[in-house]
Amino acid sequence: MTPSALELIASIGVVPVVVLDDAESAPALADALVAGGLPCAEITFRTSAAAAALEQLAGDRRLTVGAGTVLSPVQVDEAVAAGARFIVSPGLDPDVVRRCRDHEVPVIPGVATASEVMAALREGVDVVKLFPAAALGGLQMLGALAAPFPSLRFIPTGGITPAELPGYARHRSVLAVGGSWIAPRGLIGAGRFEEIANLAAESVAAVAAARKVESASA
Repeated sequence: MTPSALELIASIGVVPVVVLDDAESAPALADALVAGGLPCAEITFRTSAAAAALEQLAGDRRLTVGAGTVLSPVQVDEAVAAGARFIVSPGLDPDVVRRCRDHEVPVIPGVATASEVMAALREGVDVVKLFPAAALGGLQMLGALAAPFPSLRFIPTGGITPAELPGYARHRSVLAVGGSWIAPRGLIGAGRFEEIANLAAESVAAVAAARKVESASA
């Protein structure tokens, strides 16, 4: 059975958050991520090329791709039409959540407070994006917010560095970690895809090692 988008994300433990200025970069990016053992990506809807790039990546059967920075139901429609298998939003908009439900596509809304978590739970959401994670207080904030909501899973994103990745990956409430360091805009623009493949491989290995340590200590 093919795993769902969230199952795949959970199994890898890290999601590249990617800004693509040119859809022509999509095939090389796909090759780099797959070579690094990271067959998933969140393509942010911040550029005019986002939908076309997402459509190209979604057509690659090696990848599971979603749309990020989705701010409205209309953008949900556009992302799903382009092949997005999951939707990520920087905040919690019930209309966005409900449109995703209409499309039967997983949605990961952003939260920054306990009130927003409670609102997400009322909408039937069980995976949320802690954003912006670093600015909110990082692991300390994650632990404080996760404690009252033991059934909720988080994808911390925003300002997280590779050095901080293992700490997040070990946290019991974390489904995966989102990061822009894996496929930075500058490396993509410069065509340095071998470096992206290496960053992807390093991130996957870091999560696996962190989870192994946590499992052994449990």
